[in-house]
Amino acid sequence: MKIRDSGMPEESYWESFFKPDSLLNNFIKDKINGDIVEFGCGYGTFTLAAARKTYGKVFCLDIEKTMTERTENRCLSAKLSNIITINRDFITNGTGLKDNSVQFVMLFNILHLQKPHLLYKEAYRILCKGGRVGIIHWNHDSSTPRGPSLDIRPKPEQCKSWGEDAGFTFENYIGLKSCPYHYGLSFIKEVYINKLNDFYNIS
Repeated sequence: MKIRDSGMPEESYWESFFKPDSLLNNFIKDKINGDIVEFGCGYGTFTLAAARKTYGKVFCLDIEKTMTERTENRCLSAKLSNIITINRDFITNGTGLKDNSVQFVMLFNILHLQKPHLLYKEAYRILCKGGRVGIIHWNHDSSTPRGPSLDIRPKPEQCKSWGEDAGFTFENYIGLKSCPYHYGLSFIKEVYINKLNDFYNIS
């Protein structure tokens, strides 16, 4: 299942809108030990920055083989060995990753699809307790230089509601000074809910 197309522009034009390293600093301040998953890697715009933010692996998925191939080539050129590209319809078939196995999930510029709740649900499944999901999307504003049409472009309040419906705890809205046409949100998969059960070894 492909997401509703917003007309992916030429690579250099697309990347002119972002400063990936600065953007990732809003979500991951210190380098982490766990794995990262990127839903819809595109040209690998954020993938390389994510790889520098973890001692673990970055699993980057895209339904378009040309995109995973482009991302893989960029990783090889950058001599980054902790990136695994996966050509997969993750909307229909999920990521194929284990439950509670990753520390951070990136849902960047992808929540204009028809069933965004499926991505939140899959993110929740694969994240470990205390793991986080980061959201960015184009502002719900027709003056942005590009982006999905407003009738399918989600508002921040919608993204917040979808995340909470999936079981996440909302952390905060994130101002993205390096990406003025976008907004950000952060969610966490809470740890404390099952602490008592874990203490008494209740399954």
